[in-house]
Amino acid sequence: VGAVPHGKSTPLFLDVFCRSLIILCTSLSVVLSSVAVCDGHWLLAGRHMFGLWYFCSVEQQQSSELGSQSFKASSNCTRHLEEAGVDGLGMGLAVCRSVITLAVVSAIFGLELLVMSQASEGRDSSRRWTLGARLVLLAGLMAAGGVATFVLFLGTFATLLGFTLTFWCQFTATFLFFLNGMAARHIQHIEPLLPFRGHPDKL
Repeated sequence: VGAVPHGKSTPLFLDVFCRSLIILCTSLSVVLSSVAVCDGHWLLAGRHMFGLWYFCSVEQQQSSELGSQSFKASSNCTRHLEEAGVDGLGMGLAVCRSVITLAVVSAIFGLELLVMSQASEGRDSSRRWTLGARLVLLAGLMAAGGVATFVLFLGTFATLLGFTLTFWCQFTATFLFFLNGMAARHIQHIEPLLPFRGHPDKL
């Protein structure tokens, strides 16, 4: 008597929905972090703009028609960040942007593994999902380290309203990296508690 054929396992809707949501949020995090790194202007302090790549002076312009004031970055930008008057700022921001760039790369590879895990079954799918979740968590750790380094070196100039929109994009992306990485790992732990979906070797 031959072995009883086993049909293809049918994933639960909740499982598929949660995994799809994790992949979608991770994609959003990668986009936010990429925009924040490429723009790099994270802190406005007085008439100075501190960024990951440049240190710029800011001009204040007066509008004669409406009487409003606006700020515009002048062409007086330099990559010699030591001119800002902070010791070790150039080296510190070089480490900051390098770590955050590596975090984006780690998140991209993690996202790719998460997506690839949905196109396969069995142990390969589980291993790819686990490795992808670890890479996303690693991206969160590196991004948090980069943000903390930036705030540490520029803490004397930093104010809550001085941080720009791109800084808050990076802050949000860092939080989402942690949230998605932890959620991806948690799904792996609760999966054995879900109803039986097929042959045990394919779990």
